[in-house]
Amino acid sequence: MKKSSSIIYILSLTCAGVILVGCGTTQPGAATAPPPNSGQVLIYRVANFGTSLSLVVSVDGQDVGSFTEGRNYSGYLPAGQHVLVARADPNQGGTRPARTTLTVQAGRTYSYTAAWSQGGANLKLVRNP
Repeated sequence: MKKSSSIIYILSLTCAGVILVGCGTTQPGAATAPPPNSGQVLIYRVANFGTSLSLVVSVDGQDVGSFTEGRNYSGYLPAGQHVLVARADPNQGGTRPARTTLTVQAGRTYSYTAAWSQGGANLKLVRNP
């Protein structure tokens, strides 16, 4: 009886150790430290953006992602001036993209929502408080 108790105790400790080691590893999507001298930019889709549309986000003329319903842009940009552009894809009605210039300061977070204006004729980036 004493031998089986020792085996159960050792197995319990081994399982606990495996669980703790698994918790300490970096999983995909886990938070990491931001790059030095950078600020975070978040761009959300407005609730009525459209289920069949993607939000395409560009920074300084380079596409950084296409975001479907329930997904949003989150990225770090180096301090300094940047041009953010948000557009709908597919763009069947000639909707004009939203464009804004942002001066990023290190350590700050900037949050926007891509929303429709003028009855859906244009997109705009609304700065969140």
